[in-house]
Amino acid sequence: MKGKHRHARSGETSGQGRNGNGGRSNGNGHGRSTGNGQGRPAKPAGGPPPVTGKRLWLYGIHPVLAALANPRRRALRVLMTADAEATLGARLEVLGQSHPGGLPAPEIVTREIIDRSLPRGAVHQGVAAQVQGLDDTDIEDICRATEGLDNARVVVLDQVTDPHNVGAVIRSAAGFGAAAVVLPERNSPGDGGVLAKSASGALERVALVRVVNLARALGRLKQAGFWCVGLDGDATTLLNEADLSGRVALVLGAEGEGLRRLTREHCDLMVRIPLAKGVESLNVSNAAAIALYELARRS
Repeated sequence: MKGKHRHARSGETSGQGRNGNGGRSNGNGHGRSTGNGQGRPAKPAGGPPPVTGKRLWLYGIHPVLAALANPRRRALRVLMTADAEATLGARLEVLGQSHPGGLPAPEIVTREIIDRSLPRGAVHQGVAAQVQGLDDTDIEDICRATEGLDNARVVVLDQVTDPHNVGAVIRSAAGFGAAAVVLPERNSPGDGGVLAKSASGALERVALVRVVNLARALGRLKQAGFWCVGLDGDATTLLNEADLSGRVALVLGAEGEGLRRLTREHCDLMVRIPLAKGVESLNVSNAAAIALYELARRS
């Protein structure tokens, strides 16, 4: 194998952090309603607990349905056009019956009313939902959740700021069975509508972990037995030639800037994707998908 030789991995530890599971969701009753988008959803008997934490709007069929199906996610409002309700109303009824806190009755409104609730140019497909943010997950939660999994995968992003790219990486992480996507609290996008739309529902399936210090997070993953593999266009070892067995944290930087020095120093191995001459790099989401496929192929 070309490049840096692989050294023995550190032993696995489980971590003692707080539980990463979100608190129980409690929402409003389910059913159909019509109006101008200004009404409030009916409350179930006894009323829901007070809303705390951040609220955000999700939009598009896949992100909204995935959020409403997530028992850890509390929905506050659901806006739908008449056409969308005709197509999705029956599915919402089923989701409302199975959700532990129920779902708010969909408000049947015009596309213009939905447009006014969302960022300019949002492609909502006639569906939007205001939801409560998921409970935070940290590195200790991921170490606990992956304990005993010999082929656990985690994706680590270093200063990838475009929400479309982060969302696409989350979608690939879900498709190839990664346990989490880790990114720094600073210089990274929030988990709002643009990111959720790009993730196409995967935001509800893959843990999104925000950390204050990325180098320290990599160190903790190494303590838990993860082999930290960074992608870099100048690396001597090819991705398809590297030893990628066992627990792997795949580390990627922003296109152009790549990984920061301290992040690189905390990687056990640097690899590159073999590209045709004249092509210097790939978009980070494309590189993540290729690398995750290679990891899955070896499992």
